[in-house]
Amino acid sequence: MTHAPSFEIFLATSPGLEPVLCQEVRLKGFKHAKAVPGGVTITGGWPEVWRANLWVRGTSKVLARLLSFPVRYLTQLEKRTKAFDWASVLRPDVAFRVEASCSTSRVYHAGAAAERIGAAISAALGAPLSNDAAVVIKARIENDVCTLSLDTSGDLLHRRGYKAAVNRAPLRETLASLFLMQCEYKGTEPVLDPMCGSGTFVLEAAEIAARLNPGRLRHFAFEQFATFDAHAWQAMRAVKSERTPPFKFYGSDRDAGAITMSHANAERAGLNALTTFTQRPIS
Repeated sequence: MTHAPSFEIFLATSPGLEPVLCQEVRLKGFKHAKAVPGGVTITGGWPEVWRANLWVRGTSKVLARLLSFPVRYLTQLEKRTKAFDWASVLRPDVAFRVEASCSTSRVYHAGAAAERIGAAISAALGAPLSNDAAVVIKARIENDVCTLSLDTSGDLLHRRGYKAAVNRAPLRETLASLFLMQCEYKGTEPVLDPMCGSGTFVLEAAEIAARLNPGRLRHFAFEQFATFDAHAWQAMRAVKSERTPPFKFYGSDRDAGAITMSHANAERAGLNALTTFTQRPIS
């Protein structure tokens, strides 16, 4: 694929966990990682976008920041948006939608801003607008500056692709990974969760120890972009650094349904051999 210039990539996380995510991003070899409110920024191109979605355990979204410009009027917003080379990143045959937010700006109506941006992109590119499109452009207008980003992930990244069954109020996999990292867990020792629910902590710990990519079982929005190179992506996914830990990971719960879910989730994740789930109370 043709190498495009580097741009800013934003990896989102929950407030307060930015330093933990930043540490993970640096350990995974990404350059210029910086913790900022709401996440971490790195610099790179589309291969780095793909790797971030595939490798990083703690982020919920990966956004490619395409352009940023001062704006005070809707007409100005539409004109600046239309001037961007959307054909370099989006396909004219793939529908898209726009999500906007406005804060302390002359352009204050998020719905009107989204409508103008969508119309400008559709006119420039020819791609259809659709309320349920998988390709999403995010517009943030703050202090009279508009930043337009592409949501490269699609579904939130805690949806690893193996957890079909969950208990009530399930813990997100991204948070479980960050909490394990906060505990300085590096995959070199077994983990026991005596109230395992659907097995999130146990499965995340097992994946860390086995060096399995968190995004290995799912698809991403960037696969529908004009920048996507299927051959290069398959080559990236084929690179593995897996290992078999010399220990197992244990979960227990008093709820029989939770144990059934944990077993099913472990099987879909390919972690049956590394995990043991047992029905019993914490006492």
